[in-house]
Amino acid sequence: MARRIVLRSDDPPVSQDDLTVDYRDDLNPQQHAAATASGGPVLVVAGAGTGKTRTLIYRVAYLVETGTKPESVVLLTFTRRAAREMTTRAATLLDGRCKRVQGGTFHAFCLGILRRHANVIDFPNNFSILDAADAADVLSVLRSRGGYHQSDERFPRKGTLQKMFSAVTNRDTSLDDLLADKYPQFTHLHDDLEQLRREYRGYKQSHALMDFDDLLLRTLELFEASDAVRNKVAARCRHVLVDEYQDTNALQADLVRQFASVHGNVMVVGDDAQSIYRFRGADFRNIFQFPDQYPDTTILKLEQNYRSTQPILDLANHVIEQADRSYDKTLFSEEQEGELPAVVPAPDAQMESRFVAQMILRLREQGVPLDRIAVLFRSSHNAYDLEVALNQRNIPFVKYGGTKLSEAAHIKDVLAHLKVAENPMDAAAWNRILQLLHGIGPKTARDLIEWATEAADDPFVASENGPFSNRYISALKKLFATLRSIRDPDKALVEQVEAVLNYYRPLFEKTYYEDYPKREPDLEHFVSLAEAYDDRQTFLAQLALDPIELTALDQDGAEEDEPPLVLSTIHSAKGLEFHTVFLIRALEGNLPSRYALKEPGGVDEELRLFYVAITRAEENLFISYPMLKYQRFRGEYLTDPSRFITGIPDDVLEPVELVEADAADELEAPDDVKQLNGRVPDDAPEDEPPNDAVPSDADRPDDGLPF
Repeated sequence: MARRIVLRSDDPPVSQDDLTVDYRDDLNPQQHAAATASGGPVLVVAGAGTGKTRTLIYRVAYLVETGTKPESVVLLTFTRRAAREMTTRAATLLDGRCKRVQGGTFHAFCLGILRRHANVIDFPNNFSILDAADAADVLSVLRSRGGYHQSDERFPRKGTLQKMFSAVTNRDTSLDDLLADKYPQFTHLHDDLEQLRREYRGYKQSHALMDFDDLLLRTLELFEASDAVRNKVAARCRHVLVDEYQDTNALQADLVRQFASVHGNVMVVGDDAQSIYRFRGADFRNIFQFPDQYPDTTILKLEQNYRSTQPILDLANHVIEQADRSYDKTLFSEEQEGELPAVVPAPDAQMESRFVAQMILRLREQGVPLDRIAVLFRSSHNAYDLEVALNQRNIPFVKYGGTKLSEAAHIKDVLAHLKVAENPMDAAAWNRILQLLHGIGPKTARDLIEWATEAADDPFVASENGPFSNRYISALKKLFATLRSIRDPDKALVEQVEAVLNYYRPLFEKTYYEDYPKREPDLEHFVSLAEAYDDRQTFLAQLALDPIELTALDQDGAEEDEPPLVLSTIHSAKGLEFHTVFLIRALEGNLPSRYALKEPGGVDEELRLFYVAITRAEENLFISYPMLKYQRFRGEYLTDPSRFITGIPDDVLEPVELVEADAADELEAPDDVKQLNGRVPDDAPEDEPPNDAVPSDADRPDDGLPF
């Protein structure tokens, strides 16, 4: 290895006395230590509600104010919005220089690197990005083309294949190990699956396609192929800051090491107790292995909680002590007073829903806005009974987990035209737009795609030697004319989108004849989104990397109403906070789930999920479960409360008994059993509107790519 000589900055160091931000007074001692830490590797273990975002914002400001060029600071987060919010708030705190910090998601940052250097690994710079659905479609074609589906045995479907191959990549594991751990029913198909995986990789290479995992994997391959590129990128990363490090996967942890390989200044912030995304490939071991991978790591902790009252934190501390492995930290709050969290056994599921609905109404009458109340659950189906109870009482609610705009079938149609214009080799997009045309089925589409992708230099001309039929030649010429028009370099992106929509409208009305009026607002919304972008490539990349919630459908004529109550899975609620939280269906087999009981480390992750749920509460926390349930073919049976709430002392988790009122259909909690806390917020932000009844690609036949 070459000897390293580090050059000092030519800029004079900034004296602490000359700083414009009062870091010491603005932050508590633990936050101050993290925000103003010296260089080298730093691990900040940040408990729930301890102000880690505030600390990172001050860290960005401190680095810039003390002489670090903002362009050499890299802030990696798990959403583009989080990075943008942090840099904007840092700019407000200090000045506009902070907006020049390199901020974004791992995938977006790697995309920027690959756009500049993909040719080193034999990719064109205008490669297309496959979302999960597109990747599954490609695998469906390869599955059919290879005859894998024709054997006498069951072969995994396209969605399972996509998840399987993605897991092998982002967990840095072998297909053998994955099959043994997650898909034992397919272990005997190992050789066929390995062959299909190789074909998938080759297909993406030959058609200039990358899926989400490729953005990370191919960046690492790029660094391995070219030390010059790696050093060039790492040299621009004088300080690397990583948020939510407990949620990184194996590839992301490796990328952090590569980005920090020149300067060695890396600060990761995370909470091992909130690692709940193993199903996405996150590896909570990364946060424990960090000190081993970076010698001389400084470990700092954030323990002062600014969200919850101390009684809620006492429960959280008690719960996380049960974890098999965790960093030693104890959450504390200056808000020492407050009601104890309550455990509420209900006679049955209907009574549990009545309790929650009536308590919500009571809270609302006491001045707590509905959108400051959340009902959390392990799985979406846990809330079905409650939704009925809420509708009966005319309580508006939003349920998190709706379809994204770019996942709706009609929007994917429009996007496919833009993708083909950007990358004429994108066979997945070609297939989608061709099969919108009357007379073109899977086989014809396959022939046309092979012809079109071979003519990549001039792909949109219906020449005489093409595989054309009189049945669709006219329609094909219209399509090609549209594609040629939107490739005009002088045409603004919004004009390109308008051109696609003008061509697409009759196809749209014919394809979705049953409900196209409901879908039309989404097309208008899509045009308005395009107005914010200057070029097609950036627009397509951002929609793929940061999908936008679909909100237009079924909203016509909606009456103005108060911001709604929030229903959410625990996973979707991570990072949010509410005045009052109801955690329902706290049953063994549900939380922890019965599936987790079969997996090594599964119960520990479910414990962390439970911890995340209870630390969303600021003032009131109710944990409930039905003591009696009904199941088809089994009848009524007694349930077992979650192991996470059994054995907790009454002075930490208070038991509450539900009783029927004598003369009214309402539940009363006697004064000596439970009273609601008195602190009520003055205002609250509006939550996202409901995402119900969203049409997706399920509305269209699953023909796959016919080639």
